[in-house]
Amino acid sequence: MKKLLGLLVMSGAVTAALFLLTSLSGPGGGQPSQAITLKPGSQIEEGSIVSIEYTLTDDSGKVIDSSAGKEPLTYIHGAGQIVKGLERELIGLKVGDQKKVSVKPEDGYGMPSEKAVQEIPREKVPAEALKEGETLMMKSPDGRAIPIKIAKVNDKTVVVDLNHPLAGKTLHFDVKVKDIKAAETR
Repeated sequence: MKKLLGLLVMSGAVTAALFLLTSLSGPGGGQPSQAITLKPGSQIEEGSIVSIEYTLTDDSGKVIDSSAGKEPLTYIHGAGQIVKGLERELIGLKVGDQKKVSVKPEDGYGMPSEKAVQEIPREKVPAEALKEGETLMMKSPDGRAIPIKIAKVNDKTVVVDLNHPLAGKTLHFDVKVKDIKAAETR
């Protein structure tokens, strides 16, 4: 699941970068388009394309996720592609800067909601996934992948929990800025 979430963040970053670059070039409508280039950015600011190396731990110090030994996480700053508490703390950092950031649930994945726990017909869940604690991925109406956890299996229904697995948790990030790019129009 971590690999899938990482891929979704990366594909979202690429999509957002393309959107940013095309929107910066202005409307096509017969007007000459401006050339857009990416140049090294001096510090993280709104619209920067940022690559970070990170390790995410919980309150006990247990590693939840890490990019160590893998490609850095790349995102567009200000596009809501990472949790807002982390994004806010990275503003102004430069390449090579390191920072430890603790993000409270309200600035991370929120608090668990009872409304996100729902009962659905048992036949809506694949037979091989009918185990308490099993996590499945479903698509939202806008195409995003959403993890759902099987909370309880009944005779005719299944109780599913749509809360994010990290809802209600304080997130501890150890981050190193690897690269910053800024879009420049000419």
